[in-house]
This record gives sequence, structure tokens and C-alpha cells, in this order.
Amino acid sequence: MIGKTRKAFTVFKWVAGVMFLLFVAADAMSWYLSVKLRPVITKELKDLVLNATDSLYRIEFTRVNTNFLLGNASVSDVKIIPDTNIFNKLITLKRAPNNIYEVSLNKLTIRNFHPWRIYRDKKLNVGQLLFEHPKVVMINKQFDFNENRPPRPNKSPFEYISKFLKEVSVDQINLKDVSFKYVNKNDAIPEVDSVNKLDITLKDWLIDEKSATDPSRIYLLKDVLIDLNDYQFATPDSLYYVQLNELSFAASTGRLNIKKFGVVPRYSEMDFGRKVGFSKERFNIQLSDINLNGIDLPLYVKKQELAANEMNIANGYVSVFNNNDLPARGVVRMGKFPHQLLQLVKAPLTVKKLNLSDVDISYAEYDGDSKQKGTITFEKTSGTILNVTNEQKVKAKNPFMIADLNTYMMGQGKLMVNFKFDLNAKNGAFSYRGELTNLDGKVLNRITKPLGMLQVNSGVAKKLSFNVIADEAKASGDLSFQYHDLSIGLLKKVEGKNRLVKLGLFSMLANSLVIRPDNPDGKGKMVSAAIYFQRDPTNSFFSFIWKTLLQGIKYTVGLTPEKQAEIDGQIAKFEKMKKDRELRREARRRRQLKK
Repeated sequence: MIGKTRKAFTVFKWVAGVMFLLFVAADAMSWYLSVKLRPVITKELKDLVLNATDSLYRIEFTRVNTNFLLGNASVSDVKIIPDTNIFNKLITLKRAPNNIYEVSLNKLTIRNFHPWRIYRDKKLNVGQLLFEHPKVVMINKQFDFNENRPPRPNKSPFEYISKFLKEVSVDQINLKDVSFKYVNKNDAIPEVDSVNKLDITLKDWLIDEKSATDPSRIYLLKDVLIDLNDYQFATPDSLYYVQLNELSFAASTGRLNIKKFGVVPRYSEMDFGRKVGFSKERFNIQLSDINLNGIDLPLYVKKQELAANEMNIANGYVSVFNNNDLPARGVVRMGKFPHQLLQLVKAPLTVKKLNLSDVDISYAEYDGDSKQKGTITFEKTSGTILNVTNEQKVKAKNPFMIADLNTYMMGQGKLMVNFKFDLNAKNGAFSYRGELTNLDGKVLNRITKPLGMLQVNSGVAKKLSFNVIADEAKASGDLSFQYHDLSIGLLKKVEGKNRLVKLGLFSMLANSLVIRPDNPDGKGKMVSAAIYFQRDPTNSFFSFIWKTLLQGIKYTVGLTPEKQAEIDGQIAKFEKMKKDRELRREARRRRQLKK
């Protein structure tokens, strides 16, 4: 038994030895071929790039290492450089692409390139091209002659390689950790944008007799995948960070997914305005589960135009804050409404339908008189926005952006509102109409007390309807407010203290002589209000809407400008009487001390 074991072990040693010698010989032969064929491979690789791109690009590198045994290779210090002279000639011939690229990297790895197929079948088949940490510069110049061309080469690259090869294919091209720079040369002064840490995967790249006309391919590719994780950059004014988390895109489906998107202020609410030195709106935006469907990648590559059929935002919040205790900048804010800002976006943008679901929106102000913050919230906002665009050809067919939204004001009253924005209006024209139902008036104290010096003691809003037409300068319309059991309290600031106190006497007079407790009243008389509100040109879009509706509400309940002036006059008279009484009391006290 021991003898048989020793004999088997001896046979195994001989077999292993022979296998090792064969492997060493094959590896040595691979090394020998690599050295001897290196000049040939270098020339062939350079010729392949020149021929496949119609001499528009050339490749430069310092060294080629190959392993014929494993079918792998690497190229060091790679640069892919466009020839500007050829590019200018192609422009003259109206065959130039809109984009040219400059690529540089330390190492390009080629895996599974099947060397024997090149000589046996005249086919260059590569399993993978791996670009590690490449720097890519994309230079865009749009040409009219490319306007309606499909996402395929102007001339099939097969015509340039057919003398040498029947086919060139790469199963997968991976660009890992890309530093990408985009140069827009369509204006007098070029604009530059950049993004880092991109991962790009190009799938099934093929040059053969039919690939250039294959409608299922995009620039000879079956698919393009883009991934970006945990990317952050500071805005040019250094006030915000823009954050992206888990962005992914697939050209075959035209679907872009973003797990999280944020515009995060770098300073707290109160420090933000102090940093800029004047009253300025502070935005805090966090949106999750964003996806765009039907993106046209060739259109974006060719013209940097983002066109999508649908966009979905599943949850998140938008918070706006302004510190009105700071001096106003005094700058007229014209052209700053949402639909006007959309038109200022330089890149063409069209989203046919934007769906919102469970987005919380809040607007808050810190008031310089009350020294308190007032907040109004719109919670669980859902709905659709149609025709989100700044593209002229789209606006020529339909110049209106329509928003139909449902939300819960202060988390309680259901509000349905429709906005209609005129995308072509130079004066920012828009309109809005809506209906609010079943709101306990006391929840409004979060905004009426700090910003209006008014407390709602009781009251239930059954139905608030409004219809307003507006532009940058003014708003007009009508408002109907059905409510019952309304009682208010007038407030004033206590000097030297961070609190408000109730003006008991004047609150009682206001409730008995001014405020309508019910609308309609006991006799069924319904009072509505006509709205005409002139906008302070330094105020924001949000503030404009809020103050317009507040005017109509105040008029409906009886707080007209005349009544408000009367109340303010009585309060001033009462304060003077009180001060005079205190002065007389102090004078009597001094006389008594002299006695």
C-alpha cells in the first residue's frame, strides 16, 4: 500500500513538473512575442485609432506591455488627442461632430483581446478596456448641419478598417473615477463646468459592416451607463453646498435615478443674512427618490439639451427663510419669479410632466418688530407640473406651464391650487386659483402673531376660495371666505422683552365693532373681497402670494385699511393717555416728597 502511494506521488511530481515547464515556456514565448511584436502592436494601435476616427484623433503613449498567454495588455501614459486641422476640414465638409474630446490617463488596461483571432479571422475582439482615473475634456460647438442627424457616425468607421480587419469589438469599456470637464464654445466667451468621481460604462462597442446603421445602437454602442456617488460642490457665492447621492443613468432605457439631491446652506438661519449683510432668502432643499424617464441621450450629447418625458420626486422638503430684521438690499427683484428663472437657464430644458409626491414646503420670516419668526407650511404636497421648459420650439406650441397641486396647509386644512405661468411673458404674468377647506384658525397663529401682530382666539375656516391674476407689479382678483366663530386678539411688542402681549380693551372693541364673527352671518349674508395688491418690487415670489391672499382675508373679516387705521389711531391715543397718566402720577409723587 505504501509502495503504491509513493509511485502515485512520483507520477504526480513528474506531471506537475512538466506542466510547470510548459507554463514557463509559454510565458517565455509570450514575453518574447511581446518584445518582438511591440513595435508592430504600437504601429497597429496608432493606425487603428487614426483609421477608425477618419484621422480626427491620434493616440500617444510611452509603453505597451502584452501577455499573449492570458490575452491581456496595458498601455502607459495614454493621451487621445484631436487634430484641430482635421476638425476644421470636417467643418468645411459639414461632417464635423458637435463634440471633440481630449483624454489622458496613466494606464489603459486591455483584457481578453484574443490575439489569435486577429491573424486567423481578421477580427479584433476585446473583452474589456479599463481607463483608470482618466481626465476627459469635452468641447462642444453646435453646428446647424448636425441638427437632424441620427446618433450614428457620418461615415461608417468600417470603411477605414476594412482593409485590415473584418470587425472590431469591445464587450465593455470602463472609465473609473473620471474627472470630466465640459467646455461650451457656443458663446463669445467659453463657459467651463466640471464634475469628478464619475464612473462610465460603455457596452458592446462594435465596428462591422452593419453597426453604423443599426438603429438600436447609439454611436456604435448598445448602452451607456453613468454612475456618480456622494458628490458635493460649493456654489459660486459660497453660500450653499449642492449634494448628489447615488446618481445612475442608462441610455438604453433613458432613465436617470438620483437617490438624494440637496441644496444645503452653509450657515444657520440667522447667520445666513448676517453673512451676506442684508435681508436675503435662504433656501434649504432636500429631495429624495428622483427619477427622469425618456431622456434623449444623443440630444444631450449633441446640444446639451435635456429633454425628458417625465420626472418624479417621491419625497423631501423645500424650506425658505428670510430675516427681515436686517436691512433690505434695496435691489429691485424683477425677473425672479420661478418661470422667469427657468427661462434664464442657459442649457435647453424640457420636462413634459413633473410628478410630486409627499414634499413639504415652508416659508418663514423673522420679523424686526415682533422679534419672532413666523412660519407657514404646506405639508404632503403632491400633484403635477406640465410643460417645464425654456426651449423656444416647445414654447411656440404651448407657452404655458401648468401646476396642479394638493397640499395640507399647516398640516391640517386641505388646499388645492392651480398655477398657470406664461413662459413668454416679459412681465412675469401668471395666475392662480384654489380652495382651502376645514382649517382650525388657531393654527394660523404661527404666522399671524409674529408677522401680523394678531392672534386668532377661535374660528374655523370652512372654505376659502380665491382666483388671482398677477404679474411682477400687481395682483388682482377675488376671494371668498366662509368661516364661523371668529375671535381675534390684537398684540403689541413689550419693549426690552422678547414677547408679545395682548391689547385686551382694543381686542374686545375690534371683536365687537369691527370683526365679523361669522361669514355668512346669521341672516345668510355672505361678504366677499375684491383683491388689488401692489407688490413691493424688492419682495419675493412667496411673499407676494402670501401678502396678496392675506389682504383678501383681512378685508373679508372686516379689517379694511380704514378700520385698521382707526384701530391703530385708537391704540396710539390710548398709549398717549397712558403715558400722560404716568407722567402726572410721577409729578404728584415728587410734590409729595417735597412736602
